[in-house]
Amino acid sequence: MKLVTWNCNGALRKKFHEISTLDADIYLIQECEDPLRSNDKFYRKWSENHLWAGENKNKGIGIFASHSYTLEPLNWSDQYEDHLVKHFLPCLVNKEIQLLAVWTHYNNSPTFGYIGQFWKYLQINKDKFENIIIAGDFNSNVIWDKWDRWWNHSDCSNQLEAIGVVSAYHQLTKEPPGNEKKPTFFLQRNTDKPYHIDYFYLSKGFLTNKSVISVGEQSQWLYFSDHLPVTLEF
Repeated sequence: MKLVTWNCNGALRKKFHEISTLDADIYLIQECEDPLRSNDKFYRKWSENHLWAGENKNKGIGIFASHSYTLEPLNWSDQYEDHLVKHFLPCLVNKEIQLLAVWTHYNNSPTFGYIGQFWKYLQINKDKFENIIIAGDFNSNVIWDKWDRWWNHSDCSNQLEAIGVVSAYHQLTKEPPGNEKKPTFFLQRNTDKPYHIDYFYLSKGFLTNKSVISVGEQSQWLYFSDHLPVTLEF
């Protein structure tokens, strides 16, 4: 199976040809428009097998699969106490693999923005995780951990590892968190401001010595987005 996660920075209808060159079975795309409300017939055709969620038809989160895969939405809650967290899109692939698409958001939270949203989602739903792949734009890295925030990036990773879910990039490259050699994001597309904030987390049983993870080249992809696509094959 080959999967790609990519924050397309909007207007996927103009970029799906480029991401399709990676020839993945499943694409997890952040900041993409809703295919069902798009006027672009070619984008709608490309998106025939998809799930999408978002508050704005022009910018949400989507899962796009080849026709050999089935995508069944999972009814997992976004409700944390008295409010909703965002953005998360869970589904079941071929009735056997859980797939959770992630695009963490500020969500008007002065304290629990971005990775705090994912931390809250974990508290609600991690007891359901089984044979799971989690992928997307987390807008986070351990370099931004704060000692007095128990819900920081390291804490989320530790909670996942406790249930057998690990970061594919760090498992396969052996690079320590916070010292990634391959950035996935360039702030304002400035090559002097590189960060690694896009991830695949998955149940350990999926990874073997034949598994491969790679990050797109900035010379090819920065024209289309401030993020680079991350590809996982296993």
